[in-house]
Amino acid sequence: MPCISRSDLFIGTILKKVLRLLVLGVLFCLPKDRRKRIDRWLRGREEYRQLQLADAVIISFGKSGRTWLRVMISRFYSFKHGLKASLLMGFDNMHNKNQAIPKLFFSHDNYLKDYTGNINNKADFYDRKVILLVRHPLDVAVSQFFQWKFRMHPGKKALNDYPEHGADIDIYDFVMHPGVLLKIIDYLNLWADESKKIRELHIVRYEDMRSRTSEVLDGILRFFDTLATAAELEEAVSFSSIENMRKMEDKRTFWLSGSRMVAKDKSNPSSYKVRKAKVGGYRDYFDEDQIVSLEAMVNERLNPIYV
Repeated sequence: MPCISRSDLFIGTILKKVLRLLVLGVLFCLPKDRRKRIDRWLRGREEYRQLQLADAVIISFGKSGRTWLRVMISRFYSFKHGLKASLLMGFDNMHNKNQAIPKLFFSHDNYLKDYTGNINNKADFYDRKVILLVRHPLDVAVSQFFQWKFRMHPGKKALNDYPEHGADIDIYDFVMHPGVLLKIIDYLNLWADESKKIRELHIVRYEDMRSRTSEVLDGILRFFDTLATAAELEEAVSFSSIENMRKMEDKRTFWLSGSRMVAKDKSNPSSYKVRKAKVGGYRDYFDEDQIVSLEAMVNERLNPIYV
């Protein structure tokens, strides 16, 4: 059975970064818009490759709780199959250690359409097993603000139409930017419109994960055709508690997986990947009039399938 060592993972991570830098170097002399199109196309091609090989797909808009779910799933399978707790699932890395572990394609569904051309539908996923992880759009938008301000690479901001790097805007103006709240709602609405065309779709709400973690995780694993014992679920949930995830981020436990779970500035709690993880936390950042306006926008525009 194939086995990948820590050194193999480290070398693989470095090679990805080197290749990425080389591609960016080649694209540097091209006009900005064309460079952006090619960059998105290349990312989409890699997503397409993984999608074809995956046993199941986990889709979410960025900052919807995907990293938390990834840590839970990773710990469940590592505990079940006697692998190291510091192993974070990255598509097929855990499958390569034990073929009983599924190949899971984690995606924000940002770039695939740039490769396949399926922009206004989800045809790429019609014949797939899909977990759609959703979270209240305003909690997502607020979390996106801190990601944009403290963690996001300038190139990623331009690539995904966020406000410009270094823009002097407050959190309300950020959320109201065309590339944030309205984009989140449109993203979720398209998935809702296409939901009945997906062969197997399991919608998971972040809010349910917070209130009924073990039960929701068990449902996800059953969707992957994996049965879990109570002890395995308890271990996965305990390991991925907010407190423990913050400690692991501080200690760089998952450093082999790149910057996904590494604090940008240990002196600044807002720069951590794991921040508050609070349901309805968006209300802490706006005044009453703003909250009324933002909630009305969500209630008016968001497909009721998510309510």
